[in-house]
Amino acid sequence: MIGRLRGVLAWKQPPYLLIDAHGVGYELEASLTTFQSLPETGAEVVLFTHLAVREDAHALYGFASTDERALFRNLIRVAGIGPRLALLILSGMSVDLFIRCVREGDALALTRLPGIGKKTAERLIIEMRDRIGDLARGPAPAAGGRMPVVEASPTEDAVSALVALGYKLPEASRMVQAVEAEGLTSEAIIRQALQASVRR
Repeated sequence: MIGRLRGVLAWKQPPYLLIDAHGVGYELEASLTTFQSLPETGAEVVLFTHLAVREDAHALYGFASTDERALFRNLIRVAGIGPRLALLILSGMSVDLFIRCVREGDALALTRLPGIGKKTAERLIIEMRDRIGDLARGPAPAAGGRMPVVEASPTEDAVSALVALGYKLPEASRMVQAVEAEGLTSEAIIRQALQASVRR
């Protein structure tokens, strides 16, 4: 089991990133919460990881903290919640907000997340209620020096990332256009778009 990676952040475009660890490139998927904490490309980064082994592939997921990874691991144990949907949940709300929704039985807030219907929200509340007490706050990743990179258009990256997260292209475009994107990174645009979607 790969539990932690330390290396140089070679490339990132939500939800994917590449870490160069001693000449080996590890491709990971991560939530937008983790993406917001990442340094610039070329800097050193430490991520906690979860390795999912399937018949057709080995998928590696990265997290900025152990509490986010712990929530991810608990989410994928819930019937009907796979890794991609778990990342969407972690992208749409913080660990603390998710815990509050579960404790308060706020199914409505959970249904505002993409891919979460009423029955799934209710199942999450029931199954996660006894597990959220085990979540422990973990350390943030360490970062070394940085080097400049040439960024693509943040709005284009944001649309592409939302599509990769499961949104249809027209819907992803509308979500990004609704954000005051000037001066924002693609991660910030995606985060605001998702938060606006949850509030609606």
